[in-house]
Amino acid sequence: MPRFERKQNIFRNKDALGESYQPETIEEREEEIDQYMDALQPVVDGWEPNNIFLYGNTGVGKTAVTDYLLDQLREDVSDYEDVNLSVISLNCKTLNSSYQVAVELVNKLRPSGGEISSTGYPQQAVFKKLYAELEDIGGTILLVLDEIDAIGDRDELLYELPRARANDNLDDAKVGLIGISNDFKFRDQLDPRVQDTLCERELQFPPYDAPELENILQSRASIAIVDDAIKDGVLKFCAALAARDSGSARQALDLLRLAGEIAENNDRDAITEDHVEAARSRLEQERVEEGMRELTTHGRLALLAVVSKAAKAETPCRTRDIYEEYLTLCESSDTDSLAQRSVHNHLSDLRMLGILSANENRSGSRGNYYSYELDVPFSSAVEAMDDVLRLDEEIETIRDIATMNNRS
Repeated sequence: MPRFERKQNIFRNKDALGESYQPETIEEREEEIDQYMDALQPVVDGWEPNNIFLYGNTGVGKTAVTDYLLDQLREDVSDYEDVNLSVISLNCKTLNSSYQVAVELVNKLRPSGGEISSTGYPQQAVFKKLYAELEDIGGTILLVLDEIDAIGDRDELLYELPRARANDNLDDAKVGLIGISNDFKFRDQLDPRVQDTLCERELQFPPYDAPELENILQSRASIAIVDDAIKDGVLKFCAALAARDSGSARQALDLLRLAGEIAENNDRDAITEDHVEAARSRLEQERVEEGMRELTTHGRLALLAVVSKAAKAETPCRTRDIYEEYLTLCESSDTDSLAQRSVHNHLSDLRMLGILSANENRSGSRGNYYSYELDVPFSSAVEAMDDVLRLDEEIETIRDIATMNNRS
């Protein structure tokens, strides 16, 4: 008997729920698509393209809409002999400067012409190589830079490229930038000269609400999942969970896909809300574990201190109370402690990772302070910490305290 056998009692085409799937139509983004098309119109008309920047949280359709519209744009402009369009896409997540972005673009544009090293060249020399590659392509070129905020304040390329034709660095090539960012404040952090030079069209992608997410799920589920393999209320439940948390279509689709896998692995013929709840718990735990792996020992102990306070039903609580718990944990784990200010910085990092939430308390003459609590289910946080920290005695004590306080 084979160890692996094909299972198809839930999924018809599971890829339709994956991040790389590109749907034939984009749901619930009609207004943003109309604005985007207006910004791209100069390409069709044969003029120099706009610089376009898209802002919005993860999973709200920025990249999906970009891929969809640029595919359509390439197809449509093929009818015009005077428009020669090229689209070059680059994810900047692992790149933290204009220099690194320029090197990656050069190497992307000359795969058979010999890659250049990521070090050893003056920045302007790399820019000149980039201009030469763009001139070789010629025509209209759209450079799509996803997660562009990764370059931080080392933004010289965003100043140079829009001015390249005016400075006689480009002649035949007409270049437009399309920047995609999760950071709404990215533009404000740019050098004022860069802001003036870009003159970009700015598009905002708001989070999806629950009905919008349900429509998106319905559209994808009709492709991905076998008929009658979803119980009533499942799509609404997935949509509600994702809308309450982040408004992310990616999160809603991940919930549905994982719920389907759980149902299938348990030899069920349909996805139920219980499967969705199990999927939510697993994804939350993975989210905490992923965040924890980016933390130092003291960041993990700061989180453990909040978990310990939560087990005692004492959250939200102030930094000074968390710090006292942290000192106790440092002592029990034989770890030298940090100052309270440093622990506060770790709590801020945990907030940025989405593991903690913070409420600002205004107390007049006594000053303002933050109260922290878990932003993930208590059980998910405990299981994640058990997997990562391996502090068996401390974790078991926290579980016992939680049980006494009716915390699941």
